[in-house]
Parts: sequence; structure tokens; C-alpha cells
Amino acid sequence: MTDTLAAAGTPAPRRTRGAVPLAGATLALLLAVTGCTDAGGNRGDRTADAAAPRAVSVTGPLCEQLPAGTEPGNPDSLADQPADQALQWIPVLTTFEAAVRASGLAAELSGTTEVTVLAPTDDAFAAKFSRSNLDELLLHDTDTLRTLLRDHVVTGALPVAELVAAGTVTTLAGTSLTVTGHDAGARVDGRADTVCADYQAAGARIHVINQVLGTLSTTAGDEDDHPAH
Repeated sequence: MTDTLAAAGTPAPRRTRGAVPLAGATLALLLAVTGCTDAGGNRGDRTADAAAPRAVSVTGPLCEQLPAGTEPGNPDSLADQPADQALQWIPVLTTFEAAVRASGLAAELSGTTEVTVLAPTDDAFAAKFSRSNLDELLLHDTDTLRTLLRDHVVTGALPVAELVAAGTVTTLAGTSLTVTGHDAGARVDGRADTVCADYQAAGARIHVINQVLGTLSTTAGDEDDHPAH
């Protein structure tokens, strides 16, 4: 992944400790073709944003491992970016960001309606889908992928405190999700916890969560995840 980004002329975002490999060449190719061009093209804007005084405060146990201060991808620098572009600079969301682009959901995230994005980490995708299953979703079954992602988007740019106060929210896919308080963040659908909440983007809030939502079957651990000997 680092080599792919470097070859595309974009500085590789800092990886967190313990990050898992992504879904092979398919995901790397999608990132190179669809994600890196936009990120590189807006680098100057992010640099300017980083220098501007802001007060974006993110909360959760994963936040300390993510970009901060004046590093590329720090929360302040993303506040004016469209949501789909902001996702590119949160280094634990490479799978989710590639899925957004592969499914055509980017336009909905960066449209005129404000949204809240519940974005599963790369680890969450690895724990949910086998490599071949994820490749199939990214390359061929994009309608199913789009439905899955719409189960992670709520109308309205809601801070985590407002999500908890609401108690129940409805996703763009029409699914009703319960939200309860959990530590300093939220627990969604009784299983997914926010691990770095309250990123701001233009017309959006992004909350990083630790599980994939929706009703698709778990295929991680299937035979194709293990190389033949």
C-alpha cells in the first residue's frame, strides 16, 4: 500500500500500529486509480487548513494513533474537505474509502445534504470479509457494496453526543440503528463502538467504528484467506 501511494505521487499516510494487510491487489489498484489522484490534488488546501486556527476535537482510544498536530490528515486539516476526500486521509479507513469510490457513493457523501458517516476500520473489514469476498464486492457486486455502505451513513452531520442523545437513527439504506453511550463515545447497533469519533468534513461528521454494520454474512476465515502450502 505504501509503495502504491508513493508511486502515485502522494505522501503515504501514517499507518497505525497493528494494521492488517488489505484485500490484496484489487484494493491496492482501486486506491491507486481512484483515491490517490484526488488526495494529491488537494494537498495544498490541506496544508493551508492545517495552519489555520481550528478546534476540531476527536475522541476515542484509537485517536492517539492517528495523525495529529500538523501531520497530514490531522483533524483540523480535514474540516473543509468533502467527506469522500477527508476519508482518504484517515489511514485506518483505506478499505472503506476504496469501497466508497468503487460503489459510486462518493457523490452522496459530498452532496448538498449533510451526513454522518460511521466508517469501519480496515481491521473491521478484515474481520468481516474474506479476501475473495471483498474483492468480489469491490470489483463486481457493487450494488450490494453500495447498500452495505449506505447502512453506514445517516442524514445530518451529528456529533457523537447528538447520536447518543437521539437513541435511534435511520441510515440511507432505511435501517434503524440504536445508539447508546459507551465510554466517551457511542455503541451502534449494540455491537460497533466508536474508536475515534467527531472528525469534521464539509457537511459531514465522520465517526470511526470497530465493526462492519449491516446484514451481510461474515466470511472472514474462509479457506481463501489462507495461502496454499
